[in-house]
Amino acid sequence: MAATDWIQAGADAFAALGTVGAFGVGLVLFRREHRREESHAEDSRRAQAAKVSAWVAVQHARDGKPELMFHVHNASDMPIYETALPLPARPGEEAESEFVGLVPPGQTIQRPAPADWLSSYYSPEPVQLEFLDSAGWFWTRDEQGFLCRNPERMSPDTNRDGKPAG
Repeated sequence: MAATDWIQAGADAFAALGTVGAFGVGLVLFRREHRREESHAEDSRRAQAAKVSAWVAVQHARDGKPELMFHVHNASDMPIYETALPLPARPGEEAESEFVGLVPPGQTIQRPAPADWLSSYYSPEPVQLEFLDSAGWFWTRDEQGFLCRNPERMSPDTNRDGKPAG
């Protein structure tokens, strides 16, 4: 082989490595952009849910007696639907929920808490909350404030479990 053939072979090999390298860099950049877009989409999905909270606090009734009330606050610009406050159950008991329903934007809805809770009440504290946002995502916020989205999106013909309604 002549020297020019070796030079040509080296140039071809270098070009091939450059092509493979460019493909690899492109793939890495594509994956990074995809992760960024996915993170942005999740932030967008969480935007309304992050503005919803619930707590229990004492309020004085008209007769002056203290009563414990659930407060559900929707600070978003859209209503939330199918709002419920799951109540803790003792072992062996079936869990119940205090159904609230629709909470309009910018409003706080109040519902009475179980009367027996008043004896152990100390100060306002967050409570668990479940709701459906305006985009059809079902959310749960626990007593520590952590927000969790159900992976199944609701549609008009499904229920909370993502199964066909009816």
